[in-house]
Amino acid sequence: MKLNKVYTRTGDEGTTSLVGGQRVKKTNSRIEAYGTVDELSSQLGLLVSFMKDGADKNLVVRTQRNLFTVCSYLATDKTKTPLAPSYTLDPSEIARLEEAIDTINASIPQQKNFILPGGSHEAAIAHVCRTVCRRAERRIFFLAESTKLDPEVLQYMNRLSDYLFVLARKLNFVDGVREKIWDNSCK
Repeated sequence: MKLNKVYTRTGDEGTTSLVGGQRVKKTNSRIEAYGTVDELSSQLGLLVSFMKDGADKNLVVRTQRNLFTVCSYLATDKTKTPLAPSYTLDPSEIARLEEAIDTINASIPQQKNFILPGGSHEAAIAHVCRTVCRRAERRIFFLAESTKLDPEVLQYMNRLSDYLFVLARKLNFVDGVREKIWDNSCK
């Protein structure tokens, strides 16, 4: 795909185009959903720039690619543009996240308390990614109230936030940073 111009001036009045050319308001729930997924991908790019471990880095970059597919899927309203390309997320990507979660959980101490987000620089960014992922998931569920969506998209986003939580815990563990436990003692 060749892009000649970054700006088009077509969005100056508060609308944007979906895949297939349909114009919608920038406040449309579909735009909110894929815009938040795009934000998550950017935060993951920040996380990757600090990560050291190759396997974890590779999975996060793979996740960014999957999120681009999710954005493309969400940016396509097949009811209005049935001839638009179809973007689908392979269900095996959900299983890949589940496997990574299980592997990480087996390699770190068992969680016994609620923990506060933070710790090492990498872990803190992973926690930010997790919360952006949760917001993206809520935006997608909101869209699903009015639009039929593939269940794999919803499942993937849910597993991804779980993965980012255990990844943050692993990053703290590997860096020797002790997690801060929430004990509700600051009353």
